[in-house]
Amino acid sequence: MSENPARAAVPAHRTAEDEVVDLCRDLIRIDTTNPGDHSGPGERKAAEYVAERLSEAGLEAQVFESHPRRTSLVCRIPGEDPNRPGLLIHGHLDVVPASAGDWRRHPFGGEIADGCVWGRGAVDMKDMDAMVLAVARQRMREGRRPKRDVVLAFTADEEAGGNWGAGFLAQRHPGLFEGVSEAIGEVGGFSVGVGDQRMYLVQTAEKGLAWMRLTATGTAGHGSMIQQDNAVTALAEAVARIGRHEWPVRLPESVRAFLEAAAGALGAELDPEDPGAVIGKLGPIGRMIGATVKNTVNPTGLTAGYKVNVIPQSAAAEIDGRFLPGYEEEFFAEIDRLLGGAVRREFIHHDIALETTADGALYDAMSAALLAEDPQATVVPYCLSAGTDAKWFSRLGIRCFGFSPLRLPPNVDFSGMFHGIDELVPVDSLRFGVRVLDHFLDIC
Repeated sequence: MSENPARAAVPAHRTAEDEVVDLCRDLIRIDTTNPGDHSGPGERKAAEYVAERLSEAGLEAQVFESHPRRTSLVCRIPGEDPNRPGLLIHGHLDVVPASAGDWRRHPFGGEIADGCVWGRGAVDMKDMDAMVLAVARQRMREGRRPKRDVVLAFTADEEAGGNWGAGFLAQRHPGLFEGVSEAIGEVGGFSVGVGDQRMYLVQTAEKGLAWMRLTATGTAGHGSMIQQDNAVTALAEAVARIGRHEWPVRLPESVRAFLEAAAGALGAELDPEDPGAVIGKLGPIGRMIGATVKNTVNPTGLTAGYKVNVIPQSAAAEIDGRFLPGYEEEFFAEIDRLLGGAVRREFIHHDIALETTADGALYDAMSAALLAEDPQATVVPYCLSAGTDAKWFSRLGIRCFGFSPLRLPPNVDFSGMFHGIDELVPVDSLRFGVRVLDHFLDIC
C-alpha cells in the first residue's frame, strides 16, 4: 500500500458525485489512527491532502499544528451576503485504532466491494470529509458561492476528546470562527427504517462525557496477612456498584421527540417511564437510542498490584461515564454516592452535554434538503449517545447540529459501524450525501 495516496488533480469536468468515492478512498488510505497519546501517525498527511484538494479548487486553507503531526485546517468560503451570520461545517480527520487481522478487508485499504467503500473512517468520519470536499470543489469550479460565509474545519484528535484539534482551534484561534452562528458536523442526517417508514435522524443533542480514573489506597503488606483496608477490595467493590447500577429513565426533549415519532411509526404506545417497548422494536439503532434514555457508566480498565503475594498500596480503575443534557449534577452526585468514602475520582476528560431545539431556518433547510432527495421520508431530531467536536464549537456561542446525510440500505447497522470492525459506507450513500449537502448550501 502506498504511504502517500495523493493523486493528480481531478479533471474539471468531474462532478462531486463522480469524485466523492475517490476522495473517501484516498482519505481512508491515509492512516490517521489516534491512540490518544500522540503515539499514532497523526493527521498531518491527511490535512495536507485536504489542503491540496482545496487549493486545486482555488480555496486557501490555514493549517494548524497543535503538537508534532497533530494537524487541523480551516478554510473560509465567502458568501454572497457577508452581513449574514456564517455557517461552520466541521469533520475530524483522525480515526480510532483498527487491527487488520480482525477485518475482512484491510482497514486502511479503501477497497470497493459489494457496492461499498471499506475501511476505518468510512462512517466515522472520512465519508463526511469527502462529501464536504467534493461539494466545495464542484461549487468553486462552477462559480456557485454559498448564500453566507461557510467555514470548513477539518480537525485532529476528535477521537480522544478534541483537545489537540477543535479544542485547540476554539481556544487558541477563535477568530477563525468570527461571525459564525451555526454549525453542522457528525452524527446525523442518516436514515433508519422504523416500521414501514424511513426516518432521517438529525442530531439536536449529545450526551456529556466523563472519563474518570478511580483510585483506592490502603496498607501495603504480605499477602498472607489479614488486611482490612485492602485497596484492591475497596476498588473492586466500588467498580462493581457502578457497573451494575440501574440508572433511572430520563427523557430530554430530543430523546422524547424521537421516541414519540418512532412510537407513531410502529403503532405503539410510548410509556415515558418505561420506553423499552418502543426501543425494543427499533432494530440495531435501538442500541444507540437505548443509551440516550438514561445516564450510563461502563468500567473500562483496572490496574493493581505487581506480585501475587504482595498486597498493593493502591489500585486504580477507569470508567466511561455519559450524562444526558440537563442531568450532569444528578449524575455526579450518584457517582459519588456509589463510590463511597474509600475511593476517590479524578477526570481523565470531562466535557459538557449539548441540546438545541428542532426548529429554525437551519433545521428547516436540513429537512428540506433531505426530503428533496427522499420525499416519502420523515425527518426527526434525536440525541447522540456519544460526543463530538460540537462541544468545543458550542463554547464560541455556535448552535450545533449533527448532519452528515446518508441514505442507507435497511440491512446496514449504521451505529454498529462506529469503532467496529468491517466499517463501510455504501457508494450510493456517499453520492446521496453530496446531493443533499449541495442543495442544503443553496437554501441555508
